[in-house]
Amino acid sequence: MPDRFTVSVPASSANLGPGFDALGLALRLPLDLHVGDGPTDERHLAVRAFRSAGGTGDATVTARFPGGRGLGFSGAARVAGTMAAAVQRGADEAMAREIARHAATEMEGHGDNVSASVLGGLVAVAGDHVVRVPIARECVVVVWIPDAETSTKASRAQLPDMVPFSDAVFTIGRVALLVAALATGDVEALRTGTEDRLHQDRRLATVPRSRAVLQTMLDVGAWCAWLSGSGPSVAALCAPASSEAIGAALPRDDARALTVGIDHDGARVTRTGDVA
Repeated sequence: MPDRFTVSVPASSANLGPGFDALGLALRLPLDLHVGDGPTDERHLAVRAFRSAGGTGDATVTARFPGGRGLGFSGAARVAGTMAAAVQRGADEAMAREIARHAATEMEGHGDNVSASVLGGLVAVAGDHVVRVPIARECVVVVWIPDAETSTKASRAQLPDMVPFSDAVFTIGRVALLVAALATGDVEALRTGTEDRLHQDRRLATVPRSRAVLQTMLDVGAWCAWLSGSGPSVAALCAPASSEAIGAALPRDDARALTVGIDHDGARVTRTGDVA
């Protein structure tokens, strides 16, 4: 392994409505940790993860998505740092990915964002088991990202310890329908499949603007839309031909709307001189 290399890790959108802590989708928005380049910001989460895992030398971070918006920034940063340290110790890329997935999941406390960022695509997570879920239709994701931030810890603290049995049954049915609809290409079922009674309504109640954006996305032609992670960002799945109209309908005074592809590659290493 040369002294200089880059670990690139995609952003992620978790939950997809009812898949709380169980579903994650990798987005083509990278966070890059450049090992062997300075100056080093020792306060950055990716660098702290790199040091904690035994990484040495200079390291800089660039990211095409912000933290605190529900796009898996902390998970991606921790994956980048732990994976870079494993590569530096001589692990091959496949082994480094697995080391990073387990380590970053333990740090995060849940594996949905982390597993999506490591493996790419859409993942279903339960305990130590992770399965890639096929997406049968060509699609893109429209992401509305406001300037305001949300603390994941504070957002989780608002959720109840218990939910009514009827809400649990409702949500189980929706997440099963969502996974089946994505795997078979049944876009007509996706809107129902992203309904949720465990967390999303409670979180949207604190960010009414995000709720309004979600409804606008659906009204303009998205197949489905959801609060991304703990928010305040909102994501929508749609046909590529619909993305421009959906993005144009969203408020941009203190926010931005991006159309991004699904990242199917996951976390990867680029050595100095390699072509990305």
